[in-house]
Formats: sequence, C-alpha cells, structure tokens
Amino acid sequence: MTTLTWIVVGGVAMTLISLVGAVTLLLSESTQKRLVRPLVAFSAGSLLGGALLHMMPAAERRLGDGVTANLWVLAGFALFLAIEQFLHWHHCHRASADCRKPLTYLILIGDGLHNLLGGLAVGAAFVTDVGLGITTWLAAAAHEVPQELGDFGVLVHGGWSSRGALLFNLLSASTFLVGGVLAFGISARFDTSWLLGFAAGNFLYIGASDLVPEVNRHHDLGVGALHFLAFVLGAGLLAALRLLHGA
Repeated sequence: MTTLTWIVVGGVAMTLISLVGAVTLLLSESTQKRLVRPLVAFSAGSLLGGALLHMMPAAERRLGDGVTANLWVLAGFALFLAIEQFLHWHHCHRASADCRKPLTYLILIGDGLHNLLGGLAVGAAFVTDVGLGITTWLAAAAHEVPQELGDFGVLVHGGWSSRGALLFNLLSASTFLVGGVLAFGISARFDTSWLLGFAAGNFLYIGASDLVPEVNRHHDLGVGALHFLAFVLGAGLLAALRLLHGA
C-alpha cells in the first residue's frame, strides 16, 4: 500500500474505535471499573514505550540533533499541559445537572483536538517510515479504547442519548483522519520530522501525567500488581516491536 493509503486506513480504523464506548451499555459499573483500569495501565505503558523507544529515537535521527529533537518533545509536553489546564479551568465541580451538559461539550472539543494532534503524529510517522507509523498507531490505539469507554459513559451520564453520544464521539474521533491526511499533505512541502518529537511529548504527557496517576488511585496490593503487569505488558509490546522492527 502507498503511504497515503496506510494513513487513511489507520485514520478510519482509529475513528471506528470510538464506537467501542457502546460496550458500556452492556456492563455494570463495577465491571467497567475492573475492565477500564487495567486497560488504562496497558495504554500508559504503550504510550511511554512508543514515545521513548520509537518516536524520540526517530526524531533524533531525522533532525540530526538530540537537543532540537528534545526541544520539540518538551514543546509537545507543554502544549498538552496547557490544554489540560484550560480544560480544568472550565471544569464545573458542582454536582447539579446543569453543569453536566457544558462539560460534555468540553470533553468532545478536547477529544477532537487530541485526535487531530494524534493524527498529525501518526501521519508524520507513516511519512517517515511505514513500520514506525504502525507502531505509533498501535500505541495511540491502545490509549483510545479506555478513553472512549470513559468518554461515552460521561456523555450518557451528562444527559446525551446513547445514539447522540456515539454519533458525536465518532465525529470527534474523525479528526484523527484529518490530522493524518494533513501531515501527509504538508510533508510534500515541509520537513515534518519535528512532529515526531512533538508527538512524543504528547504521548509522554498523556501516559505519565494522565494515565499513571489514574491507576494509582487504589489501596489494594493485588489491584496494584495487576495494573503494574498491564503497564509492563503495554511497554513490553512496544519494546518487542522495536526489536522486531530494528529501528
């Protein structure tokens, strides 16, 4: 397949992952909690493994300068910190129903922006190398499953119908494809190597700042061991892909 075909197929597949949220309609709340937390730990390991073992080394090779590559990593990390601070600033902490609907819109907007940046990252990775694109896509997809499960639940709890929640989750996820195609389009005129470092910073922030603290909210040794094993499995998968791919 051509590079553009890989990007489009990956973008469509990532968009369809947003439909996984419908599974929450079939699960009890306790089952959802038991399922989602290990998935979050797995995705944290995948994102950190993808950033540290694949994207950052590739950015350094392409840019030819470790300092420049790490500056882009820092920029990507800082942007996601700024986005999250903005969303926290708008977050309504009151329990009244009138607060839920605005919060759901913010979640959709934030998710759409997140997916757009993710699409840019994966698109740039595919432009650099198809193997790198696949591993970057896998790391991003590992994060999407627990995120979409959580987002769908928040939308329904916030007053959306199941059909409406699925539709708008699908629309916000479609920006991933837009980002991928955009990365491919600008790569013909500009060097997109900096996007690899920038996206690595995004992945590092999500994995270390958002996901790892989420799986630490417990006081049970057995649960902690399960989360640690899930994290190691996610990171180990990306390490194995690095060894197999050899780059």
